[in-house]
Amino acid sequence: MTVVDAPTPATDQQNVREPRVRSRVLRRLLRNRGAMIALGFIVLLGLVAVFGPLLPLADPNAQVLATKNSGPSAANWLGTDSFGRDILSRLVAATRVTMLASLQGLTVAIVLGVPLGLLAGYLGRITDSVLSRIADGLLSLPPLILALAILGVAGPGLTNAMIAIGIVFAPRFYRVARSAAQTVASETYIEAVRADGCPTSRILGRHVLPNASSPLLVQISFTIGFIITAEASLSFLGLGVQLPTASWGSMLRDAFAHIHESWFPIIPPAVLITVTVFAFSVLGDGLRDAFGRDSRVS
Repeated sequence: MTVVDAPTPATDQQNVREPRVRSRVLRRLLRNRGAMIALGFIVLLGLVAVFGPLLPLADPNAQVLATKNSGPSAANWLGTDSFGRDILSRLVAATRVTMLASLQGLTVAIVLGVPLGLLAGYLGRITDSVLSRIADGLLSLPPLILALAILGVAGPGLTNAMIAIGIVFAPRFYRVARSAAQTVASETYIEAVRADGCPTSRILGRHVLPNASSPLLVQISFTIGFIITAEASLSFLGLGVQLPTASWGSMLRDAFAHIHESWFPIIPPAVLITVTVFAFSVLGDGLRDAFGRDSRVS
């Protein structure tokens, strides 16, 4: 005999309250001018990443040694690097690579951290104890050192670097999901659906995860900024993006290696990394303020 979820007063009350909470959170976020500016900049980066190859720009890998290390001009708006490549074209190409790499790292972190966190917070006891000790052990290690250790085993490359970064940040998502699951595990509507015989997987997916969505969205916003910084650091060290592919970190590495010849090429990628990380941080603050007391739906 198959048992289906039966409507209860608690679940009905939750379903009625959720749209009101979302509307209130959205209004708060829209009133935050700083968060809206940050979101607009992030959307612009996303558009550049998606439609960058369609822009009428020079080949980002085309080398013109006669014009290397030249400053901004009508032909090259942001100048050229040490190989005579157009910096603007490489910056656009690097934006696509960096955004896709950040999504890869974020996906790995969420897939590894969130399901285990929900399971540990909901079940508790031995499951919580074992998984939490593993997460605490990973959190106790310096992130960059742990990523370097993983890359030392897996080898350099963008995909390996993003897997390493995802593993590094997974415990942070684990802790957020675990905390949210512990908060709602004893709620009345959770006890009601559990008493109706609803399986654990359905409870976690349909009832616990939606209540963890608010803190997870805030964590995602902050984490993307950290992932961008980590990817740039690994690419700067030569362990991320491999030549001739451009990323913000690899552009910094090339510009730094030839800074005695020209200082300008280091400015565009450095400014873009700084502004992007700051934008995600501001958006995260805006989301946290918007959710406020409504970060948990009960």
